[in-house]
Amino acid sequence: MLALVEGKSCLVYASHCAGHGLCEQACPVGALTVGLGDTSSRPDIPILSNDLETSVPGVFVAGELGGIGLIRHAISQGTRVIETIAARVRQNKAAARGNDILDVLIIGCGPAGVSAALKAEELELNYSLIAQDDLGGTVRKYPRRKLVLTQPVQLPMYGRMKRTQYMKEELIELWEGLFHVAGIQFQPYVKFSDLEVRGDGSLAATTSAGALYCRNLVLALGRRGTPRRLGVPGEDSERVLYELADAADYTNKNLLVVGGGDSAIEAALALAAQPGNRVALSYRRNAFFRIKERNRERIESSRQDGAVEVLFNSQVKKIESNQALLEIETEGGGAVSERIIPADHLFVFAGGEPPYPLLKKIGVRFGGESDSQVQAATEPGRTSLVHSFATA
Repeated sequence: MLALVEGKSCLVYASHCAGHGLCEQACPVGALTVGLGDTSSRPDIPILSNDLETSVPGVFVAGELGGIGLIRHAISQGTRVIETIAARVRQNKAAARGNDILDVLIIGCGPAGVSAALKAEELELNYSLIAQDDLGGTVRKYPRRKLVLTQPVQLPMYGRMKRTQYMKEELIELWEGLFHVAGIQFQPYVKFSDLEVRGDGSLAATTSAGALYCRNLVLALGRRGTPRRLGVPGEDSERVLYELADAADYTNKNLLVVGGGDSAIEAALALAAQPGNRVALSYRRNAFFRIKERNRERIESSRQDGAVEVLFNSQVKKIESNQALLEIETEGGGAVSERIIPADHLFVFAGGEPPYPLLKKIGVRFGGESDSQVQAATEPGRTSLVHSFATA
């Protein structure tokens, strides 16, 4: 994606950026930085302080919810916010401790939540960890044997993860082992729905398991939230799925995958590798954008040899028993035709509905809300944060 133009490094194929940050590590002169920029006009990024604290005092963000989509950054941020909270607790022990109140409540159990919980245990904080999913969060939902970590990182209560590559299953196994040995207090399948700032400055979190009271809150929710639906007739069928845990569970099937990101392509390729499967991939645009180069090469190879039929400029209009009706636009924006695709199962990888409404309801400010709000939230000592993959 970078090239030398008249002796200067220029960005020539920004859409090829995979966002893993390896370019930063590989640069021999340290000229590249996976950095954080201004989000004053970004309505999808919370305004955060240098300590990753939101506009609500005591409420912190760690991980991709703050705009950073890298696992190693999420782990580092989870550790960092707990260190900040621990320092505050030590400064005001009388206010921070009590039989009925937590030093910190951690919400979410992906990479950021895992590292935050481990660090809280290490620093002997009074904490609780809840999540609407099981340990691992979104990582657990990745396809089988997906490569999820590409750089070494420091993990609390474990040390430096020295290997440069970890599969999904390896990370989950490592985290489960650490949680078991450390006795991490974890409540899975608990949904967070509201937050109230009490008169003494403490926080009351409303959850499906009841109210939880804390001095500090770490939001390690991720950005995907609830899977985004297609909004078409028949989508409520049990044959429509929003994740692929193990492609080996599907053989001798007609399968339709919807989406054009890495997750959709990896799912289509994994399903096509199983015996007897006939796989089609539907994508609403005319080409793949911002996918890993290896995935681009693999899907093109599978397309050419017929293992996966790729249907660009197509959208699902209706889902019926064992089939789906697609609307396909000819290249160049011409005529539109309809086609029925056999589908014993339909996998939708259309992203997720981020938890922005919930965050705004509890008072978290986002960039671009209004000039007065942004100014109030970016007073001296506060800065807006966003991960810019373009700088990678």
